[in-house]
Amino acid sequence: MSPAATPRSKWLALALLASAQFVIVLDASIVNVALPSIGKDLNFSQDNLSWVVNAYTLFFGGFLLLGGRLADLLGRRRMFIAGLGLFAVASLAGGLAQSELWLIIARSVQGLGAAIISPAALSIVTTTFREGQERNTALGVWGAVAGSGGAAGVLLGGMLTEWAGWEWVLFVNVPITAVAAFLAPRLLAESRDENQTRHFDVAGAVTVTAGLAIGVYALVDANNAGWTSAQTLGLGALSLALLAAFVVIEQYVSKFPLVPFSIFRLRSLRGSNIVALLIGMSLFSMFFVISLYLQQVLGYSALKTGFSYLPLALMIIVSAGAASQLTTRVGFKPTLILGLLFVAAGLLWFSQVSAPGGTYLGDVLFPSLLAAIGLGLSFVSVTIGAVTGTKPQEAGLASGLINTSQQVGGALGLAILSSIANQRTIDVIASGERNPGVALTEGFQTAFLIGACFAAVGAVLAAVLISSRDSREMAAAAQRGEPVAVAA
Repeated sequence: MSPAATPRSKWLALALLASAQFVIVLDASIVNVALPSIGKDLNFSQDNLSWVVNAYTLFFGGFLLLGGRLADLLGRRRMFIAGLGLFAVASLAGGLAQSELWLIIARSVQGLGAAIISPAALSIVTTTFREGQERNTALGVWGAVAGSGGAAGVLLGGMLTEWAGWEWVLFVNVPITAVAAFLAPRLLAESRDENQTRHFDVAGAVTVTAGLAIGVYALVDANNAGWTSAQTLGLGALSLALLAAFVVIEQYVSKFPLVPFSIFRLRSLRGSNIVALLIGMSLFSMFFVISLYLQQVLGYSALKTGFSYLPLALMIIVSAGAASQLTTRVGFKPTLILGLLFVAAGLLWFSQVSAPGGTYLGDVLFPSLLAAIGLGLSFVSVTIGAVTGTKPQEAGLASGLINTSQQVGGALGLAILSSIANQRTIDVIASGERNPGVALTEGFQTAFLIGACFAAVGAVLAAVLISSRDSREMAAAAQRGEPVAVAA
């Protein structure tokens, strides 16, 4: 019997895939609290230190679509293992880094490995578990570990930096990915798109990857270069031009397109990807701003900041589990809207954080729990919506699309909100405020408020753009134990 063919082996396969995704999401945030130690040991300039995080984001977001299509064409298990190997080697190289350039290159390669692993892993989940209640449960587990990875990264990063040294925030990946690569052939069945010849759309791959990578770079460096600078505007225009060229190539030139645009005929897939962009914009920056508030205003150490995220991470796990059951009962659309409203409420509450006199219990704990409930509900339901009705041979493409939407949304949201927060802080100081904690907090308040607006807009778009019929039919079919047939 092949791997993942029995019920027990299916759930073991899910545990393996979810663990790999957890490491990928965790690695986007685990280095944040280690940045001061990294900067001191490797003599980083202040301007370049942010690229320890940005290099990973840039390559992860830029190569996701390519990674998803490679999984469909070359084999999902094969690309999953290849990505794990690349990620492990890059993690080892990063931990051994002796200069800032060395570490930034290692983090870039880590991001490339993550862009190969993530869509391959999600597409294996999609093809392994039957559409309906079984898949909803599996994606609930997936959402729990992926959603809590950002919070766990801050916690684990603080512990490793404090007790073992910053190198171990990278070294810790090596044994985990090595074990995952060893287990993959034993637990995962190989699958690929057997209906297409294995021709590769080079022009499409180059234009979309370059367009996404340049766009993400323009966003993450916009605060340093200036939003109206020649660099930001020029790179933004180049990114849009490359993406427009990609659309033309896929629609009219390529015989074997990297992204067959027929997939966008699925209304719920289109709507889910647009909403995922808003989810990324509102939530990715939340972790960043909370960390700054705890350390810069409340004076928490890196380790104490990490432990402060524990309730949030646990609540995400609980709410993601509830989301899989809720989508089966009422559908993914109502669950998604409810989740986004929770996120908006949590961020709106966060916009009232106080200084001086702020406290973790009074200003952080309860709004973070509210936002965590929303994150679990929305992350799981938007993923279900994005893969509902897709064909097995489109699993990697659909997975790459939803991951890309979330990552690009995260980069865009972080760039916008950090810029708004910084400008508000500067304005408050210019008005005569002498307490830096007060000025910083007013900037954070504004960022949280705009983040709440992103989430609220996401809820409205979910109501308008996602098919209620698809959602109802998915829930009804899941309750009957049948796959759902979704109309284009």
